Amino acid sequence: MVYGLIRSVQAALKYRGGWKGLYEHMYTNGDYPFKFGTYMGHDTAGNRYYENRVDYPFGQHRWVEPGDIHNYDSASIPPEWHGWMTSMNDAPPGTGEDDYIAERTKSIIPLESRSDANVDHNVGHTEKLSNWHHLHNQSTVRSRGFNIGNPVVGLPPGAPSGYYTQPGSPYNDVSVRPRVNIGDLDSDSEGKGGGGRPYKSQKWADRLRTPEEKKVLEDALMSAKREAVEAEEGNARRRRMAMAARGRGTVAGGP
Repeated sequence: MVYGLIRSVQAALKYRGGWKGLYEHMYTNGDYPFKFGTYMGHDTAGNRYYENRVDYPFGQHRWVEPGDIHNYDSASIPPEWHGWMTSMNDAPPGTGEDDYIAERTKSIIPLESRSDANVDHNVGHTEKLSNWHHLHNQSTVRSRGFNIGNPVVGLPPGAPSGYYTQPGSPYNDVSVRPRVNIGDLDSDSEGKGGGGRPYKSQKWADRLRTPEEKKVLEDALMSAKREAVEAEEGNARRRRMAMAARGRGTVAGGP
């Protein structure tokens, strides 16, 4: 076992071009340095694709080594290479695939119905141009927090995100409703004229109030409650007196 490991390290040093290349690939994924295969091609992002059907089982016989090991994103794999990676087809992109499709489409019997499809085959979408930062899935181009951007995909702070949001989503700029304030705590305070502490709801206003202001409001509320209780007690007394006055006139033998 030790001898096999030593031989693997020696082969990896030769395959990777020395210790620097070996450590670099160990940094990306511990499986890469000792995994050898046939180079099948690369894409515009610099990702390199390999295959080994002899030493590895199906599902592990094809792999990709990223071009940018520090900011690698799986969305940088183009659709045509993704189909090859997942064994949808065995021919790597650029090996006569387009010519084969063009030849086979000549024998397709056209349908009488009208079609608005932008492709004439079932292979799927093939990217003709390089995407922004080589990311074919733009849903990953989004900020990692408010106004901080995303250094992983190279999105600067304040730049709009590229991912799709449905209409009505709070992240959709078109669907964001403007803030409507219903008042300002400083509008009538010391002649400030407002603008200091605007609020859009009573709960928001309560959060903006100082402890002294809350104490004043609590005292005013308690005073209003006492006045309401006293007023209700006075009304109750007057009702009882009115009922008693009506009752004396109906009692037999009364004055």
